[in-house]
Amino acid sequence: NRPKPAIGIYFKKQFNNYLGVRLSAHYAQLGYSDIYSKNEYQRLRNLSFNTNIYEFAIQGDFNFFKFTPEDPSHSFTPYVTLGIGVFNFDPYAYYNGTKYFLRPLGTEGQTIEYLGRKPYSTTALCIPFGAGIKYNLTEKVNISFEVAHRFTFTDYLDDVSTTYVGNGRFQSGPIGANGLPTSSDVQLLQDRSYEIDPDNVIGIEGRQRGTSKQKDQYLIFELGFSLNISSYRCPTAN
Repeated sequence: NRPKPAIGIYFKKQFNNYLGVRLSAHYAQLGYSDIYSKNEYQRLRNLSFNTNIYEFAIQGDFNFFKFTPEDPSHSFTPYVTLGIGVFNFDPYAYYNGTKYFLRPLGTEGQTIEYLGRKPYSTTALCIPFGAGIKYNLTEKVNISFEVAHRFTFTDYLDDVSTTYVGNGRFQSGPIGANGLPTSSDVQLLQDRSYEIDPDNVIGIEGRQRGTSKQKDQYLIFELGFSLNISSYRCPTAN
């Protein structure tokens, strides 16, 4: 419910009036903050993230109606699309105006191999699945609108997946002016509930931080513009 911009480009080979295969590339921005949530626990959790998505995919398209440019009676069709892709992401958050990339910090104990956790990859597979409508304006020009959901094979798009590690597991920062060790970056960013209520910090070891049983997903809405770079061949009598 907090949409961000996306842009893409594709090349499609149309095999007949119904079936086609396309190669696509997308850049998209994702992000969210618990302050927008209606869930009380999530609001207290107070985590946030942003990330850039760079996605490459191959998809098959199926037209429900016969689609033939230049033919006014076959210039419109709804369609469905399904494919497989690979994408890159790297979640980050802001604290006191400073941008922190979250993966290197190991906010769920990956860098200290807590409970065997390893740093996650910033490259993952996705399954684009969606539907759209397209309309042929002229012999060479088409417009379309498409909504495609991306089911992914990672649970760390937002750097949140399992349980809290607890501040005691992380090394403190340098000695401050008061002679006491200061908090390290990972301590400040793995649990930010103290910013909402310092007397009700929820990030104790073992408490739920995310939902690891469900992989992350994202959705792209697209208004499309395409050019036909070759003519459609009329089918043979056979």
